[in-house]
Order: sequence, then C-alpha cells, then structure tokens
Amino acid sequence: MLISRLTESAMMVEFGQQITAETTSMIADYVTFIKTQYSRELIDVTPSYTKVMLHFRLDCNCYSLLVATSEQWFADHQQSHKGSCHLTSKLHQLPVYYHSDVAPDLATVAEHSQLTEQQVITRHSDKIYQVGAIGFTAGFAFLSTVDDKIAMPRLSSPRLQIPAGSVGIADNQTAIYPDQSPGGWHIIGNCPQSLFLADQYPLSIFSIGDQVQFFAITKQEFLDLGGQLWKR
Repeated sequence: MLISRLTESAMMVEFGQQITAETTSMIADYVTFIKTQYSRELIDVTPSYTKVMLHFRLDCNCYSLLVATSEQWFADHQQSHKGSCHLTSKLHQLPVYYHSDVAPDLATVAEHSQLTEQQVITRHSDKIYQVGAIGFTAGFAFLSTVDDKIAMPRLSSPRLQIPAGSVGIADNQTAIYPDQSPGGWHIIGNCPQSLFLADQYPLSIFSIGDQVQFFAITKQEFLDLGGQLWKR
C-alpha cells in the first residue's frame, strides 16, 4: 500500500500496479471499511482499478488518522486473507432500451462488428459485468468486459452532451452515464433507472466489485419507467 497526499483535503491510497481480481477484492473491502468508519469525515470515496481517492473535510484534521487506520487495515487484511480472494458483491439487474431512439451508435457498432443490431444487443445483455472502477463523473462505473466482438474504440470526436442513462461501449468496457455530460463512448441504449443519488451518501448505487446485468425492455416499458428519447 502506498499513500500520498494530493491536496489539503484529498489523499490517494494505492494498492498495486496491476489490475487483478485480488486487487479488486481488496479495494472493495477497503472502500466498505473506510466509508463505514469515517462517514462523517469523508466527503467522497473514489475507487479505481488499483487506487482509491479519499476526499475528506478540512475541518476534521483527519489526514494522519486516515493514514494510520488505512495502514493498519492493510496489515490486518494481508494477514487474514493470505492466499485467498473473496468478493462479496451485489448484483444489479438494469433495464435498457436498445434502439436508435436513444442509441445513435447502435448501427455503427453492428456494422463494425459485422453483426445485426439484435446480435449486438444479445451479446451486450448476455454477460454479467463487474464494476472495476468508479470515476470520470460522480457515479460513473466502469464495467468489464464486453464480448470481444462488440468492443469499440472511443469516438474520435467526443460528443458535447450525452443524456443521463446512456449505455456506452469504449474499448472492452461498458458503462452507464449517471448524469448528462460530455462523452466519447459509443451509445447503444439507455437505462431509465436513476443511478446517481445526489442527496444521499454514497452518491452511487454501485460499489467496486458489484456485478451488473442488463436486460432489454420495449419502448413503452422505457417510457413508463420515466425514460426520455434522445433529442437530436
């Protein structure tokens, strides 16, 4: 474990250099622990594939305490998990409307992969994905990995505005935009379920190590769930 201070109110906790199941498991355990222990002191906890960024309240003067607690947690974790890797996670089953009404890149992905649009949808929704990192924007979960056949490079020119709920593919990852934002991922659908909880803590429904499975819904089901068509 390597800990460094980034700003007066932020620090980085690094768990390794390589993305592995063991590292994901360790980060998931650490994030749960640190959020539980310091819910009042922490403003936000942002995990990635190998690191966790902690933002804490300036008035709590808790940097040294967080360092000492983190180092002790790491030592205890190493001792109690020798040779083992376990991951306790939630399974999120999320509805997605896959259609050009909300997915301007569905046809492009189909053409690139030499599949029909329905085959792209099937390959995307058949897999169970794992949350490997959270970042880019609050609540944006990076899910890995998509079927090799539908992996896509990022757009050469990112869009200035992507609607909330848009489901995208970039390289071998997929994700849902939790809120309206710029973005360079290929958009193949939209999830009408809210993923970002602005008035709650934690802000996202996702945690590192969680699993996500998508299932296709009809246009009427999408609209009934509050989904909105893409205005272009």
